[in-house]
Amino acid sequence: LAFFKAEEAAQQLLPTDGTALITVSTKDRPAVTDVAKQFAELGFKIRATQGTHQFLASRGIKSDLILKMHEGRPNIVDAIKNGEIQLVINTPSGKLSQYDDSYIRKAAIQYKVPYITTLAAATAAAKGIAAYRQGKSGVKALQSYHADIK
Repeated sequence: LAFFKAEEAAQQLLPTDGTALITVSTKDRPAVTDVAKQFAELGFKIRATQGTHQFLASRGIKSDLILKMHEGRPNIVDAIKNGEIQLVINTPSGKLSQYDDSYIRKAAIQYKVPYITTLAAATAAAKGIAAYRQGKSGVKALQSYHADIK
């Protein structure tokens, strides 16, 4: 919930439903399974680029394939512009994907789509969204926290 509120305070509102784009570097793929499962369990539709899509499929996680910029159209940026993506999870993949990463970042900023670059932050986002949905986002007086400790 802390991550959810921090994003909210920074005017980077996390979506509570919709479609999450997941595109991660090869080295991050083993760890992306849990993140993708969390978002799927929250009811998010998942779209992923070729390598991530294949990896998720091999782990039994459903995702829809989306093209990178250099692979043709419609691609990631088109989907962001068209309001089809509500959350972007994109870990840097090195020089090979700098071109795509740059355009994804720019489109996410321009269209006010939350953009997450680490799997740790993606996990925190999923947990925060789940807590928010359960109504755990209310403000409490400091005294009530102390009363709960006793």
